[in-house]
Amino acid sequence: MARVQQSRQTAIGLHLMKSHGEGTDVTATRIHSARPPAGRGRPPRAAAAVGTRTVERALALLGVVTEAPTSLSECARLTALPPSTALRLLRTLEAAGFASRDASGDYAAGPRMVQLGATSLASHELTRTATPALERIVEATGESSYLSVRGVGDTALYLAMVEGTHAVRHTSWVGRAIPMTGLAVGRALTGDVPEADGYVAERDLGEPDVTAIVAPIRSRGGVIGALSVLGPSYRIDDETMHRYGRVVAEESARLSEYFGAPAREDHP
Repeated sequence: MARVQQSRQTAIGLHLMKSHGEGTDVTATRIHSARPPAGRGRPPRAAAAVGTRTVERALALLGVVTEAPTSLSECARLTALPPSTALRLLRTLEAAGFASRDASGDYAAGPRMVQLGATSLASHELTRTATPALERIVEATGESSYLSVRGVGDTALYLAMVEGTHAVRHTSWVGRAIPMTGLAVGRALTGDVPEADGYVAERDLGEPDVTAIVAPIRSRGGVIGALSVLGPSYRIDDETMHRYGRVVAEESARLSEYFGAPAREDHP
């Protein structure tokens, strides 16, 4: 049996040598074909180190742009990165919504970053701090008041509310996400607010019989939320709408100061 096995191995060896030509080193051929092409692949530890370094650099840049709008050269200087590297990472962050670039070319926190920050705050400090403001708004207006933040995509997410005191009042939208386009809450959350007023007041397109009065809550990094009053339009004429607007703007200004936003002389 051993001889038969040995004969088979010899026959296989001879066949391989013939197929490669006389003098061919079959063993060497096998070893050569098993080797990966030169220059391809990295040891797992080296690849992990490169990935970790990239993440650290991106986080360092996020730390800079969330503090205040910053130029590319200043981002590179503060993070000790080559400008080309900083630009590449900032473009990646911008594409993902974590950074944004204004008309002057400065980088700031993007909508995704603001959303994450607001969502985090919503679970503790923002909601807790805004609740007394919502209660004061209801006391002053009698209408339902809301706290909202940017949601996923181009939406506004309602986080908290205090119901109005009227028999006919706006019912709870807590947990509801609505498109921001064309709505007062969308303008407030994107910072599109008349500076002289500090609030946006509109007949709501989403609910034609409802008037919305909204003011942004700011931090050092930008808008983190909004306070609003929603009530039936038949009860809110133009004079009342602007009176309520001043109430909402005052409360949002107090919250903005608490969260570190720069003082705005034009606020009520």
